[in-house]
Amino acid sequence: MIVLKNVTLRRGTKVLLDQTSVTLNPGEKVGLVGRNGAGKSTLFALFNGTLHEDGGDFDMPKAWRMGQVAQNMPETDQPASEFVLEGDTRLAELRQRLVAAEASGDGMEMAHVYTDLADAGDHDALPRAEALILGLGFRVDELNNPVNSFSGGWRMRLQLARALMCPSDILLLDEPTNHLDLDALVWLEAWLQRYAGTMIVISHDREFLDAVTNVTLHIDHAKLTRYGSNYSGFEILRAQQMELQQASFAKQQDKIAHLQKFINRFKAQASKAKQAQSRVKALERMEKVAPLLADAEFTFGFKEPNNLPNPMLAISEASFGYMVDDEPKSILQNVSKSVLAGQRIGILGANGQGKSTLVKTIARTMPQLAGTLTEGKGLNIGYFAQQELDVLHPQDNPLEHMIRLAKELGPNSGEPSREQDLRNYLGTFNFSGDMVKQAVGSMSGGEKARLVLAMIVWQRPNLLLLDEPTNHLDLATREALSMALNEFEGTVMLVSHDRALLRAVCDEFWMVGRGKVEPFDGDLDDYQKYLLEESKRLREAVKNDAKNGPTETLAMVVEMPKPAPVAAVHSPATPALSSAEQRKQDAQRRQQLAAQTRPLKKELEQIEQRMASIETEKSALEHLLSRPMPAAEIADAGRKLKALGDEFSAMEERWLELTQLLEETA
Repeated sequence: MIVLKNVTLRRGTKVLLDQTSVTLNPGEKVGLVGRNGAGKSTLFALFNGTLHEDGGDFDMPKAWRMGQVAQNMPETDQPASEFVLEGDTRLAELRQRLVAAEASGDGMEMAHVYTDLADAGDHDALPRAEALILGLGFRVDELNNPVNSFSGGWRMRLQLARALMCPSDILLLDEPTNHLDLDALVWLEAWLQRYAGTMIVISHDREFLDAVTNVTLHIDHAKLTRYGSNYSGFEILRAQQMELQQASFAKQQDKIAHLQKFINRFKAQASKAKQAQSRVKALERMEKVAPLLADAEFTFGFKEPNNLPNPMLAISEASFGYMVDDEPKSILQNVSKSVLAGQRIGILGANGQGKSTLVKTIARTMPQLAGTLTEGKGLNIGYFAQQELDVLHPQDNPLEHMIRLAKELGPNSGEPSREQDLRNYLGTFNFSGDMVKQAVGSMSGGEKARLVLAMIVWQRPNLLLLDEPTNHLDLATREALSMALNEFEGTVMLVSHDRALLRAVCDEFWMVGRGKVEPFDGDLDDYQKYLLEESKRLREAVKNDAKNGPTETLAMVVEMPKPAPVAAVHSPATPALSSAEQRKQDAQRRQQLAAQTRPLKKELEQIEQRMASIETEKSALEHLLSRPMPAAEIADAGRKLKALGDEFSAMEERWLELTQLLEETA
């Protein structure tokens, strides 16, 4: 087990852990949480041996093999599969021993090594490495590409695959989801759930922590507190603990006030001096219960849009992509969609299928290759780019960004634009003092994300385009973003691998894949099931290729996932009736039940007919909106479509109520 006993850890003069103790048992899956700067990465450095405790005792079994993701960017021309395969250090060591034994002609050593290689899984090592690479989002045709041919984010995925390839007793993962999209994240969760060793993970992804951990270790005020639950359970337990702490503090403050009042009243009177002095000592001896000073959470809200055009956007037979050597490279074709006021759209799809290309084109940073994009009158887009530097200037500071934005929008923006006003505004986003003059290029990812959010809020948009907005945000800021988006009155289009954010914000999904943008009728659970099945299919295909030899190139094609069918529930056969009386009673019950359910069934039938009619009307209007037409007609069609959507939602709620009533009376 891992034992920390009265451990003190410092970084420079700052004490990050102060005489704190905790025990972690073998096989536990631990989520390490705490605010940014609390000391999570420093504690990791203690675990992996790069730092030593400044006080107290730290003990971890010396025989444990450790797996962790190297933080350096790999620079090598090795093929990707070979690079990941080398992560199995045990296998690499045995292969070196085999080479040495063959060179010396030591037959006995060769026999031992061959046995050890079989035990270490040498026969299927390459397929295992390739399965890891594919699971993290690479294509089959990229398995043997040089590592240096990939961008930084993809190379860090290879580092993660290499760490997972390493046989280990303890696995340390520091923000493993930062460079992953939703597809790879779902696969990683499934892999980690099967991991047999001890795991300690730092992450700001609530659902990821809930899925892969059963213990939470919280760093707060230089202390470690262990909670025997995943992150959601930790939140509940900590809230209860804080409530008790607050009550205890309030009670103690009453007692302190009472003692202080006595001291102030009688300390000058000789007859009462001894009693007063004893109360002074009582105050000194009293154990101070720390007041509940909740860390200042970063909160913000989007301002009410000046107007809400409906539809916001009409896309007609458009193609999306980019130019390569002056030649168009199309990714999405024949897209016809409308975006209405108030919609909350989550955009799903595998990496590289065109999600960011779609968002960038709508955000006007890329032109469409064909078709038309008709914007509603007064459309005002707030765009959060996946790479913050797409919208930021590294050499400029936050104040310069805001001054430039104010000049671009001009006095008609309705926002104060004096320098002091802009400074005050930046202060509400935690850019205070000298930070407003700090170059953006020297800021952390979280600070850049905060600046982009500040710029978006100031513009008062009515359409938000958010491409992975949570990549550098901690859990508290993600919660603040979720709350702000739920209160936002405009339209949201969101690309994110944060399922908690998608669930909280989006009420419909678009699926981007196979060159199309289509509605996705399932929920995130359906999508997750599909992704796991697709990942399993690819792993099996790689294994078959390894056994039988490659017969054809496997294409990592993402098909439209469909919700799993609900299995029919069959009641056991009714036994033969034994008497006429029993038959009579059964008949009476059936008549009573029919009388009760008849009006419900009739209403249900009417609702289903109306819902079908609404679907037909909506389809006709959406087809109409996909074609060029005058702005007035677009607005009228948009209003009708919105009204039909509201009516359909109300009908759907009543349909659910009726079906539940019928099930209860059956």
